[in-house]
Amino acid sequence: MTDQNAIILKGVHLSLGQGAGRIHILKGIDLSIKQGQSVGLVGPSGSGKSTLLMVMAGLERVDEGSVIASGQDLSQLSEDGLATFRGQNVGIIFQSFHLVPNMTALENVAVPLELAGERDAFERARAELQAVGLGDRVNHYPTQLSGGEQQRVAVARALVANPAILIADEPTGNLDEATGKQIVDLMFSAQRDRGMTLVLVTHDPTLADLCERKVMVRSGEIEEHTPRLREASA
Repeated sequence: MTDQNAIILKGVHLSLGQGAGRIHILKGIDLSIKQGQSVGLVGPSGSGKSTLLMVMAGLERVDEGSVIASGQDLSQLSEDGLATFRGQNVGIIFQSFHLVPNMTALENVAVPLELAGERDAFERARAELQAVGLGDRVNHYPTQLSGGEQQRVAVARALVANPAILIADEPTGNLDEATGKQIVDLMFSAQRDRGMTLVLVTHDPTLADLCERKVMVRSGEIEEHTPRLREASA
């Protein structure tokens, strides 16, 4: 981990909804995350954790404040610019996998590289699937895979472009304990081996404790930062 910040949020406000139903979700968030750091976002349901994660990934635009990720001010980018930014810098893992049902595992993993115009998309996708233990399942469709296998495909897809930032929203939420541990091991191994920044949302205290740092989100505000003992004593 370096002293350089991978993500910087300053005075971030975000409301969602329309008219009288509009809800103030994020309320003046200030947060810096160092390059190569693993951070767990924790807090009650509805506290704004997942929305904060989407802001970091450039999937939600803020109403006020600034979001800088991998050195780019996301508020200055067009929708096309944000899509390019994500393709080059951010890998995303969702709780519900979000695989394209009519594509094979290989095709799902190759999508980010194909969109970026990479000629070796399928070769790299195959290698990534091999790395997550699915070398023999590359031609299977999502419905032919177990939940754990589908999440492995999602992990491979998130990693295939070697992003600087890996975002995970409840990555083990739909998995049993043993399968969830396998996915966690894959994520943290990749994060360490590739020097990526990992930011994840979780309700699982065991998973949050694996992170170098925990950030409590409550009612759209950051209530506390809880570094691990080894980080605090460093």
